[in-house]
Amino acid sequence: GLPGPALSFSPTCRMLSGVPKKLAVIGDSGVFGWGDPEEGGWCERLRRHWMALPAGPVVYNLGVRGDGLERVAARLTTEVGVRGELRRQVPQGILLAVGLNDSARLGRPDGRPQLAPEAFLFGLQQLLSQAQAMAPVFVLGLTPVQEDTMPWAEVLWYGLADVQRYEGLLEEACMEANVPFLPVLSPFLEQPHWSRWLAEDGLHCNSEGHGFLFERVRRWPALLGWAGLDLQELPTPLAC
Repeated sequence: GLPGPALSFSPTCRMLSGVPKKLAVIGDSGVFGWGDPEEGGWCERLRRHWMALPAGPVVYNLGVRGDGLERVAARLTTEVGVRGELRRQVPQGILLAVGLNDSARLGRPDGRPQLAPEAFLFGLQQLLSQAQAMAPVFVLGLTPVQEDTMPWAEVLWYGLADVQRYEGLLEEACMEANVPFLPVLSPFLEQPHWSRWLAEDGLHCNSEGHGFLFERVRRWPALLGWAGLDLQELPTPLAC
């Protein structure tokens, strides 16, 4: 189950002059960067991109392979809370990227999901409330899967319809909580060669897929506004 009340944090703590903002990115193997041996994943690309900018925020990658909503919720307070670097400081932003593992069905294509949709939505509402008590929150959508490569690890069945449903639940909860949400599934599927952007396992993005995600995240107006950045820097060409 989900943990009890979060520790008390003040999201309005003042930044010291000249100290960059911190963004804690918490989620699963997509955040971790699995599948991208070239650049380390979209989150690592964002970390390096912002580090090269004079006023770029610091990015902390808190991705753990295999994590679902409940495991992310269980470690949110302790892991995010210690990334403030300075006394009485916590990160000034939290980016959540979770849900794909919750959508997986156990044992067979019509098996029960790892976390039922109703439980996912309820837990997500709790998680967003918990995270908002710490800092402004942003939520990333879900990447597609290749169904003909399933099952993953001989036991988990991921399907596009389920991924779409769980991304819809992410968006629904974000609208209710007034949290910025960045859709991923439809823009990904709109690319003519999207299946080439997945690793051989049909589940994780490869280097091209992570590059696509990085471009979407780094151009996200809500996140740029939080970071105090704009798109004046030259865009990186996106290979299709």
